[in-house]
Amino acid sequence: MPWEWMAKGMLLGLSIAAPLGPISILCIKKTLSSGFKTGLCCGLGAATADAVYGSIAGFGLSALTAFLVDYKTVLQALGGLFICYLGMKSLLEPPDTDSTAPNSPKSSLNSYIVTLLLTLSNPMTIIFFLGIFSASGVLLSHSSSNMPFLVSGVFLGSALWWMGLTGSTALFRTYIMLGRSKQLMFNKLSGLVMLSFGIVSLIQSLNLQEFL
Repeated sequence: MPWEWMAKGMLLGLSIAAPLGPISILCIKKTLSSGFKTGLCCGLGAATADAVYGSIAGFGLSALTAFLVDYKTVLQALGGLFICYLGMKSLLEPPDTDSTAPNSPKSSLNSYIVTLLLTLSNPMTIIFFLGIFSASGVLLSHSSSNMPFLVSGVFLGSALWWMGLTGSTALFRTYIMLGRSKQLMFNKLSGLVMLSFGIVSLIQSLNLQEFL
């Protein structure tokens, strides 16, 4: 049944979105600084990237998969550098004097694009999908008519996670962002966490290069 494949996809989407990582920190930061809409757009960028990689793995686009795997070291290094940049930017960012101001469509679009590209810079995601699909027998048992439901489920599952994360963060936004000292502390803390993730990603890319 098609809905069974969508349910499987939602579970996959939730499992890949749930672990704490730089995207989670970025979504929380965007929600606190610009509101729920911008934070959600930030998460939807990651959900879109998950669906893209799910499609590549599910539809058996072997040439594109091989390209991503071959250049995974370069992509991961670029992603790590970008995460380090975001971390340094947060560390140096001054408190917002008007954190309750409504966000603009441009801010939401920029947040979406940033997380889309950042998630796409991690080709290990497609390896995750290939492993899960192979282990569960999805690649052998699916038909071409079922795969769109599976990929749609991946997007919905991931999007649900980001909606829950940004929604719960938005509930505490006023309290957390009240006062310059709290804003400054959050900027420093989130910047350090992002910088740590970026450095780890760079180290991993160097280790992959040595291994290859």
